[in-house]
Amino acid sequence: MGILLATLTVACKKAEVGLDAPVSPLTGTRTQFTLDSIYLYAKQVYLWSNSLPAYKTFDPRAKYTAYASADDAFNTEVFDISQIAINPSTTKPYELPVNAGVAKYSYLTGYNGSSGGGQAAVVAPSLDAILKDTIIDENIAYVALGSFPKLSTCKKMLDAAFANLGTTNPTRLVIDLRYNGGGYVETAEYIANLIAPGSLTGKVMFTEQYNTLLSAGDASILKNQTYYDASGNTVIYKGRTATMADVDYTETGNTHMFAKTTGFETVKDIYFITSGSTASASELLISVMKPYFNVRLVGGTTYGKPVGFFSVKVDVYSVYLSGFLIRNAAGWSDYFEGMPPDVEVAQQEGAALGDPTEACLKATLGLINGSWPGLVQQQAADKTVQTNTVFKSSPVNVTVQASGMIENRFKLKSN
Repeated sequence: MGILLATLTVACKKAEVGLDAPVSPLTGTRTQFTLDSIYLYAKQVYLWSNSLPAYKTFDPRAKYTAYASADDAFNTEVFDISQIAINPSTTKPYELPVNAGVAKYSYLTGYNGSSGGGQAAVVAPSLDAILKDTIIDENIAYVALGSFPKLSTCKKMLDAAFANLGTTNPTRLVIDLRYNGGGYVETAEYIANLIAPGSLTGKVMFTEQYNTLLSAGDASILKNQTYYDASGNTVIYKGRTATMADVDYTETGNTHMFAKTTGFETVKDIYFITSGSTASASELLISVMKPYFNVRLVGGTTYGKPVGFFSVKVDVYSVYLSGFLIRNAAGWSDYFEGMPPDVEVAQQEGAALGDPTEACLKATLGLINGSWPGLVQQQAADKTVQTNTVFKSSPVNVTVQASGMIENRFKLKSN
């Protein structure tokens, strides 16, 4: 309850917090306090917070207190918050439900040891960072990435795999992300640096863009959230324990550059094998390569998640609200509906990863060699290959662990 009470104490100071008056009452039940806190945090840290109404208009206590289960009330509140912001290009919510009552991104964990909403609702055993790596011929390397765990747990595995793949100095790289639901941004960034040549060092890889209140350093409600470094330790800042309000949320402070240390130097073309389970940090890897490489997608349309988050602790719950937008070096971030493939290939159950006769890899190799049936050559200013090919095989029914896009390297303000 300490977090809740502290939250409400801060929230009720209109001038400090910057919320519309009247804010939440100082009295109420534990459930009412939790409902208030979820809304008040969203009003400051949610990526589309400007779309949210004032507290009095939203009125979480009136809307949700009558629910038989407090957990249902909190989940429903998070879902309702997620449906308010509308994507003008589609006229639908940015977080259009993937299932009834399940937001595409935002969710809450902590009730009965479970989670709900967004990709976290997809539950299966976690996959290794490297599922398969093989050299197809001296010009083509193949690697299947199953997930992006914390970098400290997979760095040696990644280094070994990419060192092996680089022995022939390949010019084409096939990255199989069909089962990759994402994970840690730091790991996707590390892999991008393994692939990129040294000439890209110092050039923009991507930026993380937060809402205007966070960017201005005015989300004072975050004083109630303890800051932890990438190793999970608290930090002393200006003579006190740092909080998430001390983080630098500016775009300048969250611009990531290429920094080559090891890996490939010869790759020119990158082919990604994708599916509807390709999400979040795996889509980030695709996005950051587009401005600098010839990139093609084979398989299915990706999940569509150019946003990441950090957790907010409310009582016994962790609330994950879409917190930042990922933009590549070209400023591109508009893949909320997913990235469509250049060659569509239906997924096969139990596909043999790395097998040149497997449908997706076969199509990829055909695209590389210019022999894929139905390939259409179209001259354009900076695009030479388009496709109208649809290869149909048996439908897929694969469940993967979808981890999201997790940032664990927040920087504190320098002054």
